[in-house]
Amino acid sequence: MNDTTANESTAAPDAEDGRLGLDAPARALLERIPQSPGVYRMLDADGTVLYVGKAKNLKRRVSSYFSRALTRRLQVMVSQIADIEVTVTRTEGEALLLESNLIKSLRPRFNVLLRDDKSYPFIYLSTQDDFPRLAFYRGPRKSKGRLFGPYPSAWAVRETLQLLQKLFPVRQCEDSFFNNRSRPCLQYQIKRCSGPCVGLVSREEYAEDVAHTIQFLDGRAEEAIADLGRGMEQAAAALEFERAAVLRDQIATLSRIQQRQYVSGEGGDLDIIACAQAGGTSCVQVFFIRSGRNLGNKAFFPKTPDDTDDATLLAGFLAQFYADKQIPPELVVSVEPEERVLLETALSQRAERRVHIKWRVRAERARWLEMARGNAEVALKSRLGSQAGYGRRIEALRDALDLPERPQRMECFDISHTQGERTVASCVVFDGEGPRKSDYRRFNIEGITPGDDYAALHQALTRRYTRVKQGEYPIPDILFIDGGRGQIRSVGDALQELGIAGVQVVGISKGPDRRPGTELLWLLDVESPLILPSDSPAMHLVEQIRDEAHRFAITGHRQRRAKARTTSTLEGLAGIGPRRRQRLLKQFGGIRGLARAGVEDIACVDGIGRQLAQQIYDAFHEEAAGP
Repeated sequence: MNDTTANESTAAPDAEDGRLGLDAPARALLERIPQSPGVYRMLDADGTVLYVGKAKNLKRRVSSYFSRALTRRLQVMVSQIADIEVTVTRTEGEALLLESNLIKSLRPRFNVLLRDDKSYPFIYLSTQDDFPRLAFYRGPRKSKGRLFGPYPSAWAVRETLQLLQKLFPVRQCEDSFFNNRSRPCLQYQIKRCSGPCVGLVSREEYAEDVAHTIQFLDGRAEEAIADLGRGMEQAAAALEFERAAVLRDQIATLSRIQQRQYVSGEGGDLDIIACAQAGGTSCVQVFFIRSGRNLGNKAFFPKTPDDTDDATLLAGFLAQFYADKQIPPELVVSVEPEERVLLETALSQRAERRVHIKWRVRAERARWLEMARGNAEVALKSRLGSQAGYGRRIEALRDALDLPERPQRMECFDISHTQGERTVASCVVFDGEGPRKSDYRRFNIEGITPGDDYAALHQALTRRYTRVKQGEYPIPDILFIDGGRGQIRSVGDALQELGIAGVQVVGISKGPDRRPGTELLWLLDVESPLILPSDSPAMHLVEQIRDEAHRFAITGHRQRRAKARTTSTLEGLAGIGPRRRQRLLKQFGGIRGLARAGVEDIACVDGIGRQLAQQIYDAFHEEAAGP
């Protein structure tokens, strides 16, 4: 941002008679704060950031906290302030952008906090290729090809890709697969691809399908329908009735999709954003409209301080949500956000074009905004209901384990491997609101006897809780382990070595008949297991946490195993470079076919002699017969 930064500190005064006075030493320190635009950070005695704010005039804004009557929330905040740091920026718009970035990274408790650390998926079309491919894409925007979106979820992208396969047979296979085909694949057989890999379609015909795909994704379905209609008439006139029937079906499908997915009377790109608040919980609903198409919607539940109104909530949400995302030219919101003009200026600066924020809309936009409000209210009610149920399960677990207070953080470890191969340990985290996925971690286990779950668990715990000791993560109240008495003893030893105390360790083992709901809970230094009824809310919570750890571990193990089985065997062999590896995989149709091949078959591949073929054969069969 190329700002000039200046850090100043001041001690906060005490509150007197319901108003916050300002003593002489504090006033002298406040006078050192410049009358410039910038960002201020309020810190407590431990150096934890309580609040991040921005101001057009830093001195005036910061001084106002100590010279006027404040709400109860601000009184509580100011009473905890020990220091104030400021960063000077060139403009108030820069200050707003810096503020949103600091809020996302520092997560101060008195700010509106948006938990949304994921990028959004797009549909990618490799227009630079002779035969372009469609693909799911998530990540930074590429210079080559085209991106369509963003979509609110991976499911929405995959549904659209599946639909496009039925409409226009544009390939969706990887380039490595496409470049090594000698005969058409199954997608061609089921009419989901036109077979460009083996020359079954001309470039001109393929380009027509690509053009129609772009028209559809650009929101120009009427043009695609018109083109298909002309093609159908030409095919019928040439007595090509089979092709005419295919085009007729495409037109019918496109017409149905248009009725279902397009916003009537709308065009262009916009997001529709509505909020709802109740029971100390906030919900913001976002509808993504691109090229007149409704790509779907997503609900967010930002953390908000008490007494936060809708205008403040939306201002905080918009600044953080669009800090690292594509911004459409128009945002339609349910209420005018706080400091709307400044927000428009900052977002326009980020997008490098004009961005409008509108809240007084009519006709179709008003109907869509009302639908967004309704969705926000429905999602909020569902969230409040699930939170109430989750809260009851936590209280039941507290009673079952006889804990002095309600657990605020729970972690669970699980181990996954296939006969000792590529062992992966998972750690999942649940807090007072449910799964905290940003804190999930996986550990690739190395240097142990294959299949030794105790050693794997000890290694994962040591790596995790060394970082806990260093202050990177808080110490959990409960540590769950998928295992019985032996596993929790191993856990106890690992925690003792690290000097970590005060954690309730709970092992979860299968019951005598191994049915769900009959699990036994083992506590450290307690000989007999704890048996809870199968309908116990506490047991339901334990099963949820254990199952999530198992899912996370087995997913990581499968990914690691698949990667190792497809790459490591050939890549680790001397004399096998990219070209020879490509010839081998093409000849045998993949790694599995190569693993089944004999020495003589391998030696027949161009560039592979008898001696190298023997080395390849031995590598696969030694690995298969490994420990």
